[in-house]
Amino acid sequence: MGLFERYLSVWVALGILAGVLLGNLFPPIFQWIASLEYASVNFVVAVLIWVMIYPMMVQIDFSAIKDVGKKPKGIVLTLIVNWLIKPFTMAGLGWLFFTVFFASWVDPQSANEYIAGMILLGVAPCTAMVFVWSQLTKGDPNYTLVQVSINDVIMIFAFAPLTALLLGVTDIIVPWQTLLLSVVLYVLLPLMAGVLTRRVLEAHRSDHNHDRIHDFLAVLKPFSIMGLIATVVLLFGFQAETIIDKPLIIGLIAIPLLIQTYGIFALTYGAAKWLKLPHNVAAPAGFIGTSNFFELAVAVAISVFGLHSGAALATVVGVLVEVPVMLSLVYFANRTRHWFPQ
Repeated sequence: MGLFERYLSVWVALGILAGVLLGNLFPPIFQWIASLEYASVNFVVAVLIWVMIYPMMVQIDFSAIKDVGKKPKGIVLTLIVNWLIKPFTMAGLGWLFFTVFFASWVDPQSANEYIAGMILLGVAPCTAMVFVWSQLTKGDPNYTLVQVSINDVIMIFAFAPLTALLLGVTDIIVPWQTLLLSVVLYVLLPLMAGVLTRRVLEAHRSDHNHDRIHDFLAVLKPFSIMGLIATVVLLFGFQAETIIDKPLIIGLIAIPLLIQTYGIFALTYGAAKWLKLPHNVAAPAGFIGTSNFFELAVAVAISVFGLHSGAALATVVGVLVEVPVMLSLVYFANRTRHWFPQ
């Protein structure tokens, strides 16, 4: 384990502090970077996420993908958690905290908007960052790709009706540009690049092919970690002024989001252990149900409730909470690898 990976939590913590500090000292720079987007997908963040995803895509072996269907338990578990449990627990926690526990601190309209933002996060399972978390826990790249791909297909059909059901709104319009652009940027393009890279490395078959791929990935690893840290700096820099101006509201929104995140991971990871799934399937299954497709959630919150709404703020808090929380779960998953059959 290299220097970057060994002290990853320290670098991320410094990245959070740097993002908040720089975002408040140089807001025009971060506003300009934030403006480089299309369909709520920021291209600078997209490039950094792409850098993080690409190494895992190089590991994907298409000849082995057909074997994923022989181990359906992990896929079934992911689908049950993502579509039958997570959206409803998120809605329930949002209602409990903002209409009961925090009712005296938040006005009813704002409370409803915060709940709506949480619901949007709950209905949008992760597409991009799950590849990063899976890679950090040595997850099966073939299995993770299939899990993400199936969830993306279901999301195309289920996102709008499920969101409408939980929000009680009948005119939910799916931002297709955001959804499709994200899938292309975070799945198709890095996958194609990974496949081409793998073919080049295997062009001359020999006993050393595996070593060549391994050595290539070892070279990429520091860049992947640096991409993660740079992403953290940008995400916190984009919202630095909000973090300083509204710390109480951000803290209130973060509490149910943290409970939801750790709770869903515990449920999925525990079920995976009960099902005796191998660790390289169990960990990604927990991550894909725990993390969120925040670009989609933010886009819908803005289009339905407005740019400066409580719903949009709640989805942004989801973005801020996700990276440090997911890193803590990566650490936990790596420490509990011995719980699972290898």
